[in-house]
Amino acid sequence: MKVKKADCQNLNRALSLEWLETNGRGGFASGTVSGANTRRYQALLLTVQQPGTDRYVLVNHIEEWLSVDGEQILLSTNLYPDTVHPQGYLHCTSFVSIPWPTWIYTYKRKTIQREILCIWGRDAALVRWKLTDPMGDDVVLTVRPMLTGRDYHALHHENEQLSAQATINKGLVTWQPYQGLPVVRAFHSGTYRHAPDWYRQVRFPLEQERGLDFGEDWWSPGYFLLTLKPGEEQTLTFTSETVNRLDSADLAHKERARRMRVQKAVPDADRLSNALRQAADSFLIQRGTYHTMIAGYPWFTDWGRDTFISLPGLCLVTGQHEMAWHIIQTFSSSISEGMVPNRFPDQGEHPEYNSIDASLWFVHAIDRYLTYSEDATRVRSIAWPAIKQILDGYRQGTRYNIHMDVDGLIIGGAPGTQLTWMDAKNSDWVVTPRYGKPIEIQALWLRALEISARLAAQFGEPDYAEDCRKDRALGVESFRKKFWYKDGRYLYDTIDGPEADDTSIRPNQVFAIALCDDLLTREQAIQVLHIIKDHLLTPVGLRTLSPTDVRYCPRYEGGPMERDRAYHQGTVWPFLLGPFVTAWLKTFGHTGKTRTEARSFLHGIEAHLQEACLGQVSEIFDGDPPHRPRGCPAQAWSVAEPLRALVEDLGVSIATGVTRSSHRK
Repeated sequence: MKVKKADCQNLNRALSLEWLETNGRGGFASGTVSGANTRRYQALLLTVQQPGTDRYVLVNHIEEWLSVDGEQILLSTNLYPDTVHPQGYLHCTSFVSIPWPTWIYTYKRKTIQREILCIWGRDAALVRWKLTDPMGDDVVLTVRPMLTGRDYHALHHENEQLSAQATINKGLVTWQPYQGLPVVRAFHSGTYRHAPDWYRQVRFPLEQERGLDFGEDWWSPGYFLLTLKPGEEQTLTFTSETVNRLDSADLAHKERARRMRVQKAVPDADRLSNALRQAADSFLIQRGTYHTMIAGYPWFTDWGRDTFISLPGLCLVTGQHEMAWHIIQTFSSSISEGMVPNRFPDQGEHPEYNSIDASLWFVHAIDRYLTYSEDATRVRSIAWPAIKQILDGYRQGTRYNIHMDVDGLIIGGAPGTQLTWMDAKNSDWVVTPRYGKPIEIQALWLRALEISARLAAQFGEPDYAEDCRKDRALGVESFRKKFWYKDGRYLYDTIDGPEADDTSIRPNQVFAIALCDDLLTREQAIQVLHIIKDHLLTPVGLRTLSPTDVRYCPRYEGGPMERDRAYHQGTVWPFLLGPFVTAWLKTFGHTGKTRTEARSFLHGIEAHLQEACLGQVSEIFDGDPPHRPRGCPAQAWSVAEPLRALVEDLGVSIATGVTRSSHRK
C-alpha cells in the first residue's frame, strides 16, 4: 500500500487516507497519511485497561521539526479553525503501510524516514527516525508529544485538574496527567526539556461530518531533542507498561520478524487474499486470560454476532484453528438462558444479551471449526453442551419473546428492541424492528438444527438427533409455504409480525441460499439472486434496501439521527459479498465462467484497499455511486467474509495445510 508524492502533498487526499497499527491486546495507534488527526479516536498510544474493555487515549500526537543550518523544517500537520498548521505534509514524498506506516520527508538535500509501529502483545508504540543521506551533517530533531488521558469516545479540554509534573531520568521521562489512569513512559536516546504548554482547538473534521463535537485541547509536557546522524536510527517509545528499561531496537527487530512470518505464509498468487489475510490479524486479540475478536476499529469492541460471522474467515481459512477454539471456549462460558452475549460493554464486565442471531451464528461457527479442525473431543466436551443450551433455550423461549413457534420457525421481538443485525436505534426509535420471523433467522435456525442432528448422532444421542430432525422438517415445510413472495419472485424479509409480511427487497434472503440447500428450488434461487443482483449489488457490497423503495437513503451522512435512518435503508455492507458469492456458486455451479463472474463481485473491495484505511475494508459505503466509504474504516466481517469466500468458494490458497473448497459442506 504505497502512496506517492502527489497524493502525499494533496491535503484532501492525504487526510482521507488512514493507517492502523494494532497490538493484539485491543489497543492501537492510528492516524492519516497527512500526519493530522481527523478523528477523536486517532492517537499514537491508545491502550486498554487490562483485563477489561476500557480504552484510553494517552498520547494523541507528536509535533516534529528539524533544525538545519539555522532553519526550522516543520514535519507535522494539524488542523485548527480555518487554518492548517504546520503544513509538514508538503515535505512528504512517499508513504508505505507495510511492514508498518513509514513516511519519507525531503527538504533540499535532506531526506528523513519516519516509522510508527505497535508491538504485538505490548502496550507500546515506537516512533523511529533516520537520516537516510549517506553523507552530510547531523541534524537536530525536536519532538513535542501531545497528551490527554481520556476515554477514547470522549474529548479533552484545557483544565486545572491536570498534573503537569514529570519524572525525569536518563533516557526515561514519565507523566501522569490524571490520577487513576496509567502512567505514560517515554524512552528516548536524546535530551528532554520540560516545558508544559497547551495546544488548543484542534479540529477533527470526521467528527464534524458525523454531527458530533469536533474540537479538543491537547496538553504537551515538554520536548525531546534527538540528533540524527546519517544512516543511524533514533527512537522514541511510548508505553503505559510499568517498566524501567526497554530495548526499542530489539522490540522492533522481533516485530519485523513476526510480520515477515505472517507475510511469507501467504502466497502472492492472489493480491486480494494476500491483503485480507494480513488485515485479518488486526482483529484477533487476547484480553487477560481469554481470546476474543474486535468487531471494528476504531470504536467497536467485541460483539458476539460479528465474532461468529467473522470467525471462519479470520481464523479457520487462515489456519488459526487454536485461536478459533479459544474464542469459542470464551463465549461458551458466557451463555445465559440459551443466548451468547452480543456485546461486552466498554464500561463494566456485564455482557448484553440483545441479539436473536448471535447464538445461531455461534452454532454455525462451531460446525465450521469442527470441519476444519476435526477436533471432535473438545467440541463434544465443551461446545456441544453449549449448542444444546441454545437449542433448548430457543425451543422453550428466552429473552425478548424469542421462541420456536408452532410452525417450527423462530419468532421474536419486543417493542423498543433491535435484535437482528439490522440493529439501528436512536433513543426509543428502532429503525428496522423486524419483529416476527426475519428470514435470515430462519435460515440460521434450520442450519443449527441440521448441525445438531448430525452432532447428536455422532455423540451417541439418537433421541436428541431425532427431535432435531423432526423440528427441522417442520420448519423447512413452513418456510417453503410462507416465505416465497410469488408476485415479486423473491422472499419476504419478515413474516408473522405485528404488521403485514414485509416485501422489502433486502439482502437477508441470500442467507436462505448460502446456509441451507433445501429451502428453495433451484429456479427460485436463481430468481432471488437475479433480484439481488439487479437491485442491491454494488462494486463494494450489497445495499440493505432497493433504490426503488421510497425509504431508500442514498448516502450515509449527517448527524446521528440521519445516519441511523440510513444505516440499513440502502447503505452498502461489504460483508454481504461473502454469502452472495457462496449462494451464487451453489446455485449456478463451479464452472470457469461462474467462478470468474463470482470473483468479479470482489473487484471493488480490492480497489478499496487503496483508500480509507489502507489495507483494510470499511464497515459500510453509501448506497449511491461513487459509494463513498463510511462508518468504521476497518471492520472485521468486511475482511472476513470476502476472505472466506475467496478460499472456500473460489479455491484461493492462502495458508499451508488448508484445503480449499472441500471445506464447503
